[in-house]
Amino acid sequence: MSNSFRQKVFIRAYDPADAESLIELFRGSVRQIASRDYTQQQVLAWAPEHIDLQEWSARRASRLTWVAKVGVKLVGFIDLEANGNIDMLYVHSDHQRNGIARALLQAVMEAASAQKLKSVRTESSITARPFFENHGFVIVAKQMVTVRGQNFVNFKMERQL
Repeated sequence: MSNSFRQKVFIRAYDPADAESLIELFRGSVRQIASRDYTQQQVLAWAPEHIDLQEWSARRASRLTWVAKVGVKLVGFIDLEANGNIDMLYVHSDHQRNGIARALLQAVMEAASAQKLKSVRTESSITARPFFENHGFVIVAKQMVTVRGQNFVNFKMERQL
């Protein structure tokens, strides 16, 4: 049992000071976890070495974003766009399967309910698909998307509220 499992997960609103840490968390999560389901070239296109900090910060500020902490360490984040779309849900590679993604998704579902949204959607990676299915999302369509010249399979998924 990992130490993080025994520690309480604290969910809070995103702070602009979190940006650099979340970029690193995102990059590490994609490169270490999604690499099970995608090629090296796809992973590097998805999570490149250079991610523009200003662009990242503007994206985080344009939507509701929550972060998860265990102790003092940021271990995950999720966002919710005004239209009910979850664009990003990532958990640090050292903290997988400890309830962090579930806690983050719960924050989103509470916010979506408070906003009286009828559904929540996402475009899930192959890697995240089982998590979303286990939390009531259904596949609407399998699709091919292109990111920085690399083609990826992902899944449009939706959960009715």
